[in-house]
Amino acid sequence: MHPELAADLDQLPALLEETRRAAAAFLSSLDERPVVPRAEPPAAMPLVDRGGGLREALAAFGERWEPRLSAGAGPRYFGFVTGGATPAALAGDWLTAAADQNSNSSLDGAGQQLEREAVGWLRELFGLSATHAGTFVSGATMSNTVGLAIARQWLGERLGVDVAEDGAAALGRVRVLSGSAHSSVAKALSVLGLGRTALVRVPVLPGREAVDPAALERLLAEADGPCVLVANAGTVNTVDFDDLRALADLRDRYGCWLHVDAAFGAFAALAPEHADLVAGLDRADSICVDLHKWLNVPYDSAVQFTRRPDLQAEVFRNAAAYLGPLGEHPDLVHLTPENSHRLRALAAWFTLRAYGRAGHREIVERCVAGARTLGEAVAATPGLRLLAPVRLNVVCFTLAEDPTADRLAALAAAVADEAFLTPTHYAGVPALRAAFSNWRTTEADVRRTAAALARAVSAIGD
Repeated sequence: MHPELAADLDQLPALLEETRRAAAAFLSSLDERPVVPRAEPPAAMPLVDRGGGLREALAAFGERWEPRLSAGAGPRYFGFVTGGATPAALAGDWLTAAADQNSNSSLDGAGQQLEREAVGWLRELFGLSATHAGTFVSGATMSNTVGLAIARQWLGERLGVDVAEDGAAALGRVRVLSGSAHSSVAKALSVLGLGRTALVRVPVLPGREAVDPAALERLLAEADGPCVLVANAGTVNTVDFDDLRALADLRDRYGCWLHVDAAFGAFAALAPEHADLVAGLDRADSICVDLHKWLNVPYDSAVQFTRRPDLQAEVFRNAAAYLGPLGEHPDLVHLTPENSHRLRALAAWFTLRAYGRAGHREIVERCVAGARTLGEAVAATPGLRLLAPVRLNVVCFTLAEDPTADRLAALAAAVADEAFLTPTHYAGVPALRAAFSNWRTTEADVRRTAAALARAVSAIGD
């Protein structure tokens, strides 16, 4: 064994303790460190011949890279839709790396059995029936891709062709209808060989991002073959929700596939005040939910659900002598593009077991309350204006005067030490958005962010 490997193995408990202290120091700094540091990257460093072992690598990381990391796990990182990692999820993720399991095969079955238990808990959390099977994937983009791959196979079933065997060209022209599809949907259609032009934008309701069911029905009535509907349960700009029950009725009437992108909106099911937003979710044919958002587990983690795991296995089955047969309950290797993946279900298992439904409901309700409070503060701040109602956990706003992309970027940069906001466009207007999904975020963080925005917009006005 290489001497540095042997030395690290001999000292492993002490080295892991040093690593724990470094991690704890980073986490304890989240509240005060710049949310998005502006430091330049360090000068490039060539690969060394003799590394010096873990202790030296830890010191080099602490000097060169740790000070430049964002406070993405912290309470005022409002960009994108980003959760943190609850204490239990963090512990689960550490143990995932320590155990180093590939959970795709029943030949070493504990990993995939644990994953199935976690999927069952998530199904209950979102109010789905046992007719939905689920698997863990890396994020919302992969979850949408898997769901649409199953839809592609369903289209072939309806048209009498096997797309998994003969390719997407056997389908001819495909139409995927949606009101405000996330960019990952177009990316998935590109990956699946259906093409970005397969996505047909359906008119939305006035002043909304939710699809107009009447306009959708007109397009379905004109269709010359089966279609795929992509519904939104929480758009990224304004957290608008399609009427899932109405879309499921149209699916039944016109014989479509209904895929629901509920990347973070599915968590509305946890809050009684907002659960009606996802009424009808269980009727979907496939569902995307992103767990490293509002479940607050570390990247990368998501889940996809479907009523047609048989079609899923047709798409992703993998024939090799060392893999088990498909059977009634296929090994996970037959259900996603990955032949191997880490036991990413363990972090979700830990946080669900540790805090249960009530703990995660409290996170959702606190985030929603924070978004409302920030929305009220924005509306009351001279120089700012809301662009949409705060429906759940996102505040979409802009400058009251001259809202150019450059001026919005300047505003975001001015508050970057205190809070991270991401740019967007809504109804053709450049804007910023603050997404609340971190378990650490408190009312004090909201007040701090609102004060930073007021100072920054005043300075821009000057």
